[in-house]
Amino acid sequence: MNYIKTEIEGLWIIEPKVFADARGYFTETYKKEEFDAHIGRTDFIQDNESMSSFGVLRGLHYQEGDTAQAKLVRVVSGKVQDVAVDLRKNSPTFGKHLSVELSGDNKRHLFIPRGFAHGFVVLSDTAIFSYKVDNVYSPATERTLDCMDPDLNIQWPLDRSQWLLSEKDKNGKSLKEIVL
Repeated sequence: MNYIKTEIEGLWIIEPKVFADARGYFTETYKKEEFDAHIGRTDFIQDNESMSSFGVLRGLHYQEGDTAQAKLVRVVSGKVQDVAVDLRKNSPTFGKHLSVELSGDNKRHLFIPRGFAHGFVVLSDTAIFSYKVDNVYSPATERTLDCMDPDLNIQWPLDRSQWLLSEKDKNGKSLKEIVL
């Protein structure tokens, strides 16, 4: 695998090696020893998968305190624009984001450490999104950051009129509100 360090400390793009021939392909999607050697020890405890339709925008979600989650995300099929926002208050990149296309074709992964809000918008008819997490989900401490907060200046690839959002995601807080 090729581990690509991004401009935001802790965020990594991972490009697996894909061995393809007339029969199809083979790739390793996770190898703990290699992952820990490049990124650092992360003890993933659960794998999750979601399927979403075109225009679904999920996020930007995060969990506070001891229930925060590190995530290793990838798209099994389809295509999304994936976004991670640095919410670590002492970070020099606090409030900055990384936006990367993940797809079943490019097979990229994104590692998101604890302390980030995360979300994605589906660009294909459907997308199957897979992610490993290092902590159990805690509904009581889950929060939503406003995906349209002008202070974030995220350039989403779809017009807002094409989005499908949950009520929770429609009511996210601004970066200024969560800092208070």
